[in-house]
Amino acid sequence: MLDAFAHDTRDDVLVLAMFETRAWDLGDRQLWQLQEKLNAYVSFILDGELRDNFPHLAGKPVRIELRTVHEPSERAMGFLGRARDQLALQAISLEVVVIGEVVEGPGGCCGGASSGAGGCCGGGARDHHEGMPPGSCGCGH
Repeated sequence: MLDAFAHDTRDDVLVLAMFETRAWDLGDRQLWQLQEKLNAYVSFILDGELRDNFPHLAGKPVRIELRTVHEPSERAMGFLGRARDQLALQAISLEVVVIGEVVEGPGGCCGGASSGAGGCCGGGARDHHEGMPPGSCGCGH
């Protein structure tokens, strides 16, 4: 499951966002979870699920964003650097975006309801569609 998906029409790139609200102090378990999630995102792109579900977006550049509340640990940044290098071979970019503290209003994230699985849209951040045209966020907000 994707935390958020959007077509950034300004840059004409597909943005698949994953959110991490936890501090980067869970060690191997947290890195394993990040790797598994990243693998699922890459599978969505490379195995044709993206193309099958959104044929009008096929062939557009793809960027995966890890949107995190806390600065990743040195170890996590090492892993992300290696992942970035491997993804570049598939023409997929990977960026880390530190979004700061999560703040949810009375209506939940983005004025909608929070999911119980980790915050806004299942991911944990309120600004998941920052810079995106209204309505372009794949989570419906």
